[in-house]
Amino acid sequence: MPHDVSLLATVAVGFVLAFVFGFIANRLNLPPLVGYLLAGVAVGPHTPGFVGDAALASQLAEIGVMLLMFGVGLHFSVDDLMAVRRIAVPGAIGQIALATVIGALLAKFWGWSWGAGIVLGLSLSVASTVVLLKALEERNAVATPNGRIAVGWLIVEDLAMVLALVLLPALASALGAPAATDAAHATVPEGNLLLSLVGTLLKVGCFVAIVLMFGPKVLPMILRQVARTGSRELFTLCVLALALGIAFGSAKMFGVSYALGAFFAGVVLSESDLSHKTAANVLPLQDAFAVLFFVSVGMLFDPYILVREPGKVLAVLLLILIGKSLIALGIVLALRFPISTGLTVAASLAQIGEFSFILAGLGLEYRLLPPEGLSLVLAGAILSITLNPLFFTGADWLNERLQASVRWKAALEDSRSSSLQRLERELEAARLKLEQQAAAHKVFSPEELAQRFPLFSGLSAEQRETLVLHFQSREAQPGERIIRVGDVADAVYFISSGEVEVTVKGRRIKLGPGGFFGEMALLSGQTRTADVTALDYSKFLTLSQRDFREFLRKYPQLRRQIAELAAQRGEMNRQFSEELPPENPA
Repeated sequence: MPHDVSLLATVAVGFVLAFVFGFIANRLNLPPLVGYLLAGVAVGPHTPGFVGDAALASQLAEIGVMLLMFGVGLHFSVDDLMAVRRIAVPGAIGQIALATVIGALLAKFWGWSWGAGIVLGLSLSVASTVVLLKALEERNAVATPNGRIAVGWLIVEDLAMVLALVLLPALASALGAPAATDAAHATVPEGNLLLSLVGTLLKVGCFVAIVLMFGPKVLPMILRQVARTGSRELFTLCVLALALGIAFGSAKMFGVSYALGAFFAGVVLSESDLSHKTAANVLPLQDAFAVLFFVSVGMLFDPYILVREPGKVLAVLLLILIGKSLIALGIVLALRFPISTGLTVAASLAQIGEFSFILAGLGLEYRLLPPEGLSLVLAGAILSITLNPLFFTGADWLNERLQASVRWKAALEDSRSSSLQRLERELEAARLKLEQQAAAHKVFSPEELAQRFPLFSGLSAEQRETLVLHFQSREAQPGERIIRVGDVADAVYFISSGEVEVTVKGRRIKLGPGGFFGEMALLSGQTRTADVTALDYSKFLTLSQRDFREFLRKYPQLRRQIAELAAQRGEMNRQFSEELPPENPA
């Protein structure tokens, strides 16, 4: 057999140990992330036994970073962020700034450079959204106002870290990074710093403008065309090609990071009708490569730092658990929100995660952060994630005690409840607005319309999902003639919203949302026998005869069933055409 199997060995051993340690962590009511990091430590060069290939692991980790950022963009919600903007935006920015300053001062006290201190402070200032969501889900608190505030706070932190990842390479020389020997990581002379910074921002601006201008038109169209093939593997491959292709292309063409390219690819696709299918298909691969990312990060951790530098580890841990929590609590109270909100946000920020690793790794790559700094960040992450559930428990306990005290409740809860009540009203208004927009945009979804159509009632959920991808949208103004007698019958119409009038043999029939007409064209292709006119602003989904026949070609086992139903329906229409108007003429 083979020759060099270092890639296979690294991936296989990494997955096996990640599963074992992740399962143990889960059984101990800890996030599996802790187990993944420990698996990396076990296969790293600082522990005995098997040692994985760090170079290969770092490249696999890069794919993990791109897919993680793609997932962040795919689930990014502007509406959720805007609903809590009054507390999340100033709160997150203020907390990041103060925590970064404290981290930088702490590093300067240790004798590090200001650049190393800033990277360390930024790495410790941002919490893990993944860990937070798990903690909130366990408490059924994701949809609560306090939970929404905490999630919005971390979304702002994530966006700030995306900006930091873009600017750090341009600012590396100004922060004290030594000149690199290779062009890929070469720093900029200080005299050209402003020019380099402006150039970086212009490149990023051009990239963002191009992606946001053409992406919403091109990317969903590509996805829809691929989805219409009905091939799961092609659709998954298309999603990966778009995510990784845009990330790689943006890095080569515009000089931006892989992470930023993948993030905006996710943001663009999040607006697509197929975003849920995209997320579902890419999730397994995202999870797999994310595990490899955390394993590769763990490989860089030197566990002996816990023995060599216990004071530094303790200082980092105190900044994460106590410093950030107190800063967040103070900001929330200063913004006139109740103590219960402050305690939830404080507990949410008492940990660090994936962005901390990415930023610290970039600092190490540009030789801003010493290897010891990455080990301190990793130690802080492992310990803080492990202890984070205790902070939520402590926050709940302290909140109950404060609520039980009439004096403290009046001072820290009741007197500040107006801010939270206003936010609750805004959240409810945003929810109702989204519901109204959804109702106005599409009374019936394509899946619901297909399900109401007798010929499609026997399709499986997967077959119906493939079918609706062939639908095309059409609109009509009041009074517009949609179908005329004698027209070539080439499509069936499903009424998504609005109302139409069907005129056949002197009879007038009104059809509303959920109705359909022109169905016999699917198989027969005969000329139209009725006039159809829009009575209101109407929206339709149409299925052409050509697309329907292509669908039958892919699922030939359905041809006989649908042909029998169509024959029965045609005979019924013929028998009752003179006495009663057909249920769905034309």
